[in-house]
Parts: sequence; C-alpha cells; structure tokens
Amino acid sequence: MVVSPDELFAYLDRLGVAHKTVTHAPLFTVEEGREVRREIAGAHTKNLFLRDKKGKAFLLVALEDAVIELRSLHRLLGATGRFSFGSPDLMRELLGVTPGSVTPFALINDAALRVTVVLDAAMMAHEVLNFHPLVNTATTTISQQGLLRFLEATGHVPQIQALSAKAA
Repeated sequence: MVVSPDELFAYLDRLGVAHKTVTHAPLFTVEEGREVRREIAGAHTKNLFLRDKKGKAFLLVALEDAVIELRSLHRLLGATGRFSFGSPDLMRELLGVTPGSVTPFALINDAALRVTVVLDAAMMAHEVLNFHPLVNTATTTISQQGLLRFLEATGHVPQIQALSAKAA
C-alpha cells in the first residue's frame, strides 16, 4: 500500500521530526522549481533513482546543483556495472511515486528494503533540507537530523558519500 503525503506527515510527527510544507504548482525538474525555491529556506535537492546491471535499485540524494558523474560511480557504491536510470514502472513498484516526485520520503513505501539510499556528503553539511513529500506539488522542509531519523525508522541505513563534483 502506498503512503499518502498526509500519512507521511503523521509518520514524521510520530517520530518527533519537525517539518513544514509549502504547496506550489507541479515541478518536474530542478530548473522549473528555482523560482519557488527562492521563497523556501534551506538546501534544495535532487534525487536520482538508478539501478545497476543486476537490477539493484539505488536512490541518490544530492544538492540540486550537484554534478554527479555516473560513469564511474558504481565502483564507489559497490554496484554491479554502470548505473542506468530506473524505469517509471520500477519507481512506482519500489517507491510508490512517479517521475518528478522522487524523494527520500518515498522510502517509507519500500518495506522490503530493496532500495539502497546514498546521501551526498555535501548535502549533509546543510542543517535544513527540502524534499517533495511524495508529490511534486509541495516541498517539505526538515532538518538533516530529521532526515536521518526518518530513514533509520524506515529501515534504510543511508550511505553518506562524496557523490558530487563542484556545482555547475
């Protein structure tokens, strides 16, 4: 069963994770959201849903302007072969979201723990972070520690790695 944004917020409340959500027009890309994000404090992010050659799923979470070199990243993360983007069908199956709504909050839907989550170290240097709350018509702000508490509560122990080169 896929969790709704309201169910996500209730889960965060039960964990004691403070959060604030702002609604806005649908955003599908980092570029589309630049205007909206100027009004929301904290670091803004992007999320890459990837799979390796054997089909193992990864969710990479980084700052919105991070440059991530995918060609050799599989070696750093212990993946089998180079990464490719996960299909929308696989995304719906594992995370319960559609393209444009990918977020670490979607790991609440991965009860089977099939997705490996990797957080960029540069992003984790920020105290306040922003993510879509399972839909791309809102942005939810939480603390970096709140993100870690949420991930651990869902059973996803994140890898924190230096994924990005200098920002574009």
